Amino acid sequence: MIPSDGTETPHPDAVPATRGTASGPATAEPVAELRGRGIVPGVIEGEALVTHDQISGFGGIDVAKGTIIEPRHELFGVSFTGKVLVFPGAKGSSGWSGHFQSTRLMGTAPIAMVFQVVTTKAVLGAIVTRVPTVVELEPDPVETIRTGDLVRVDGDTGVVTVLTRAADRPIGSTHRKEQ
Repeated sequence: MIPSDGTETPHPDAVPATRGTASGPATAEPVAELRGRGIVPGVIEGEALVTHDQISGFGGIDVAKGTIIEPRHELFGVSFTGKVLVFPGAKGSSGWSGHFQSTRLMGTAPIAMVFQVVTTKAVLGAIVTRVPTVVELEPDPVETIRTGDLVRVDGDTGVVTVLTRAADRPIGSTHRKEQ
């Protein structure tokens, strides 16, 4: 949300980023590190939601619920609200950016975006959603990151780090925003 003074308020579930989990500090090395190009600055840690399918903004998402509504999409009915959305890229019309901006305005946006294929609609969508975003990564994030992994997205440096795998995360751990 953007208050009248123009400053950004963090996602309501975001807390300051730290290395570690809800159960204590991290002791293990990160699982993987991906390098790409940051296009929206900021650093956040959160749970990944990964799809191998491109995402359609207009007609593909429900902005009020933050869910994928495209019937043939592998994430049909799944909410991306408060998640790090990892996807190959955008498909469809230029309405993509307007729909993702609406998720920000309604409080249903992802907390970060990670995608491979750069298009004007996807980049503009990331910018107007105002979440840390990294693109054009090596290795491919869709093949490296798994749904449920705890990841850190650094839009300042273009680095995405898989901190823990989903199976290794303690129940109830949450995403964290760096101050």
